Amino acid sequence: MSKILVVDDDPHIRELVGTLLRNSGFDVIEAPDGRGALSKMEDSPALAVVDIMMPNMDGCELMRNLRKYYENLPILLLTAKADLSSKVKGFELGADDYLTKPFEGDELILRVKALLRRYKIETPQSAAAGKLVIDKGSYSVSVDGVSEDIPMKEFELLFKLAGSPGRTFSRDSLIEDVWGYDFGGNERTLDVHIGRLRERFPPEKYGFRITTVRGLGYRLETVL
Repeated sequence: MSKILVVDDDPHIRELVGTLLRNSGFDVIEAPDGRGALSKMEDSPALAVVDIMMPNMDGCELMRNLRKYYENLPILLLTAKADLSSKVKGFELGADDYLTKPFEGDELILRVKALLRRYKIETPQSAAAGKLVIDKGSYSVSVDGVSEDIPMKEFELLFKLAGSPGRTFSRDSLIEDVWGYDFGGNERTLDVHIGRLRERFPPEKYGFRITTVRGLGYRLETVL
């Protein structure tokens, strides 16, 4: 039974959404604001229903934190803000879907179920780079069944690149996805980690290389 995190400062909305979800077979975790929501993440919710306007930590700041530390958590925005600019901002911050208040209970449940199905299908747990298999479940890499662990940031960077071989990722997108939007370092940190991956996995042995695309960023390519 999936756990759904409901984050809203209005107790009546939390009660309504919680009742709808429980009646549909879900477990419900509630929080009155973003700070409370983050403290509930140890309960491992499968999806978050998030309001925007909340005290202490609003929905926008909460989504930034969720996308930084829990990137595979589906997020459904549930808010009274129906204007296009609010929707655009919500999606840019990482929301997967958007439902405005007032809403129909059946539509809420349909959207929750659709997001859970989509994430089950779309969220990869492994990727391949040449001869290397990258397993996000165990955070290890392996060749011919022999596994080894590598530093976490190197793993996350390699997994990101290997997930879309041949695609060029901008430096900014790699830094934001691996280190977070509020990263206080500089681009040199990314270059250092790319250099370590190149040293650790030479193309002639592992069958892939990480190519620098001047002025843009990096991409992973298979070596034939």
